[in-house]
Amino acid sequence: MSVIDNARLEQALEELGITTRDNYALPSSNGSFVDGGHFRIEIAGVERLSALETMLEEAEKLNVPIHRIIATVGGATFLTQGELNQFAALAREKKIEVIMTLGPRRGWDTGRQIATSEGIVSGMRLRGVDSIRHWLKDCDRCLEAGFRGFLVPDEGLLSLVSELREKAVIPAETIFKLSVFAGHANPAGAKLAQKLGANSFNPLADLTLPMLSSIRSAIDIPMDIYLCLVNAMGGFVRFYEAAEIARLCAPCYFKIEPGPSEELIYAPWNTREYHDAQIRERVRNAAVVMELIEREGAPVKCSPVGGGDLVIPR
Repeated sequence: MSVIDNARLEQALEELGITTRDNYALPSSNGSFVDGGHFRIEIAGVERLSALETMLEEAEKLNVPIHRIIATVGGATFLTQGELNQFAALAREKKIEVIMTLGPRRGWDTGRQIATSEGIVSGMRLRGVDSIRHWLKDCDRCLEAGFRGFLVPDEGLLSLVSELREKAVIPAETIFKLSVFAGHANPAGAKLAQKLGANSFNPLADLTLPMLSSIRSAIDIPMDIYLCLVNAMGGFVRFYEAAEIARLCAPCYFKIEPGPSEELIYAPWNTREYHDAQIRERVRNAAVVMELIEREGAPVKCSPVGGGDLVIPR
């Protein structure tokens, strides 16, 4: 005999703000950014000042609005304080929100389990208190440069830095984005991320539209959704789904990250020319997305650049 009563279970899920099934009805999201936009463009992997300059040049040429960048995915540790200062100053001038990726971490730590074919399923976690202190030291350098947005790899760290923000150890205006490497893929995980203080949330990249819709119904914070992903993580392209994703998941950021693998494209020894080529391709991909949404004639719109709610470097 079943112990869990199905009717009571469904009632409990509804009371907790979680859909009883994935949203196969695909309802339009009622949410938007404060400027009325349904989606924004995020460019990942802006590793150096020169790459930021290249991105701005290409975005102007192709008329692509860039709202947010994920910077230094290889780790902010590899930039000097002067480079961090210049990076922040240029992003501030152009009114672009920056989410800094701090390091070293992941495969650069002494623990290599995460980098093995089976170890990857264990999820992304900082190992030990010393790793947390190193992350916070890198955070401090970036705060000094003026950055106020950071990528957080796991829920424990997210909980900690959110509490440090509440205690004013970290500036109150600082925002935290929970990384895709935290591995969440359902409304319960999304609600946990929001509860722990995430300001935006990056679910796994291969979720169906009903799955994404069910997550949107559970949270208020922006969703960060891959439209293009490195080959090592699937390599799929969802450009033609962009308009529908914006309708279902607003407010959302579209993530553009083509390439062979994160290990290759974010290696700190890559040349300036390599990074410049990568950035040009991402901006071009974003231009294609904007064109397809316009051709679709979907009832969604992009936010203007430099919105007042963006956390731009100070």
